[in-house]
Amino acid sequence: MRFARLGESGREVPVLVQGDAYYDISTITGDIAGDFFRDETRARIAAAAHAGELTRVDAHGARIGAPIARPSAIICVGMNYAAHAAESGAEPPKNVVIFHKTPNTIAGPNDDVAIPRGSRKTDWEVELGVVIKSRASYIGDPADALSYVAGYVLANDLSEREWQLEISGGQWGKGKSAPGFSPIGPWLVTPDEVDISDLRLRSWVNGEPRQDSTTADMIFDVPYIVWHLSQFMVLEPGDLILTGTPAGVALSGRFPYVKSRDVVELAIDGLGTQRQVFL
Repeated sequence: MRFARLGESGREVPVLVQGDAYYDISTITGDIAGDFFRDETRARIAAAAHAGELTRVDAHGARIGAPIARPSAIICVGMNYAAHAAESGAEPPKNVVIFHKTPNTIAGPNDDVAIPRGSRKTDWEVELGVVIKSRASYIGDPADALSYVAGYVLANDLSEREWQLEISGGQWGKGKSAPGFSPIGPWLVTPDEVDISDLRLRSWVNGEPRQDSTTADMIFDVPYIVWHLSQFMVLEPGDLILTGTPAGVALSGRFPYVKSRDVVELAIDGLGTQRQVFL
């Protein structure tokens, strides 16, 4: 199944997406948060859809919001593709590198993005996002980790590289948490619909190709990441894990950083596309 949220920021309505049709599920779940992540809630939605009990929504011209409401945490994995680590001037990590973004960075997939005041090095990063389904703490085995996953999203882990690396004080948070720096969506896609072992990720700036890789090139795969994180923190329903970006970002020195009026587009097979205009 695919789920989305339509409407003005802060007033989005949760919907089920079937082909080109959108169906209101707000009578079953108030939002894509909390009890939505219970298996029985999604089973009720599937049963209602099968019975033709959901109301179709006219989505023409509607804003597409982030497909999940604000999570309690955004946990990010750094340098998880060997080629990206190399273009960043780093050796591939021997352990999972993590950092956090503030939850209020969440934005819709096609929302405009304001380049932060004083920024000189705003950068794009197409990433596979993992949404947690149930509380996860000390998962026993990586083989069990995917049972804690509600689904997957396309994400842009936007970064201000000067703030992240040059005036960071040793942590990356300054360069990761500007307003609108976590566009996600358009959909939350349930695990049965995608093969996360080999998903193609791509990005473009002003129509010119930038990134083109697959999740098969990850250093640490999704089951390992979820298991590993659960050994150090409690993951809550609706939390978002960003799993790293492949080579092809401005940090490489091969491309200019984003400037006003640039258009960044991203795609992951099966998870949809994004388009952001930078202001």
